[in-house]
Amino acid sequence: MDAQRAQEICSSTEMANVTCHGEQIYIEHVDQETGKATIHSLNNPNQKQSVDVSSLNEQ
Repeated sequence: MDAQRAQEICSSTEMANVTCHGEQIYIEHVDQETGKATIHSLNNPNQKQSVDVSSLNEQ
């Protein structure tokens, strides 16, 4: 996924089906300059992590 699409999903009011390394995630924030996204697993919303947007996949 590219940073622009990740930002669109992050800003949307609808929940998108996005995975990171096979796990369903929620995108909290996207830094388009660095290409990083702050995400958390749907199963563990308290465990936030920063990943490259290229590791995100829209289903």
